[in-house]
Amino acid sequence: MADRAGATVELVVRDIALWTASLVRQFPELAEELAPGRRGPAGSAPAPSPAGRDEQIREERREALLLQQRHGLAVPGHGAAPIRLHVSDAIRDITDGVVELEEAVCARLALPRPPRAGVIDRLRRVVGLLDTIAAEPDLARHVRDEIRRMARRCARTLGDSETVVRVSGRCPWCDSVSLRAFPDRRAVLCVNPACVCTDEVCGCQDDPAYRHLWPEREWADLAAASGARTEEIGAAMDTTTGTTTGTTTTDDTEETSC
Repeated sequence: MADRAGATVELVVRDIALWTASLVRQFPELAEELAPGRRGPAGSAPAPSPAGRDEQIREERREALLLQQRHGLAVPGHGAAPIRLHVSDAIRDITDGVVELEEAVCARLALPRPPRAGVIDRLRRVVGLLDTIAAEPDLARHVRDEIRRMARRCARTLGDSETVVRVSGRCPWCDSVSLRAFPDRRAVLCVNPACVCTDEVCGCQDDPAYRHLWPEREWADLAAASGARTEEIGAAMDTTTGTTTGTTTTDDTEETSC
């Protein structure tokens, strides 16, 4: 039983590292997304009245100042151009979430309250506590769930997607031909939404958003169990121009492993 619990915590900690790396990579891109995109064709939308436009500019400037004061993010080239408020909402949500998460972790581990810092530095400090967090399974799962939630929101806001490469063989859990290689993460996932393993403590038992994930160190075992070849998996990870099964959004496929 102890071995089983230890293996489960190890997987949770692995997921924390995976989701944190994704969030650290993508969060700075949100600041760039605050700048407006190209305007549509002339006449595609009614022009606001001068009074309405002035009020819009004042509101956007207040929003930009708030972002800079609270989160240390300046809107690139901000002037009278509109900013994307749904992006600023995501920045605030993620920033507040990371602050609250780090403070909760420190409180649970009886550590001093963490000093103020940016989102990336706070995330790295949380990762630096993973060995200690692993000793508290409930805390580890909470950290994983929160960082996963924030990483998903960040990816959704950016409209992120990644290449998916089909892998031959059948999933050892559901026996479907649903194994896919995700080169950006160097991992294989089973993308079958109905796939559920036999581990009663695995998140896939009660969360259909979970996906099984095999990192690089488990490819040989996966190949032996699925009928795939380790060389094929490695080639799928290394290819940048090969045939793909299409792209899929991070929100739908970048899921936690069992």
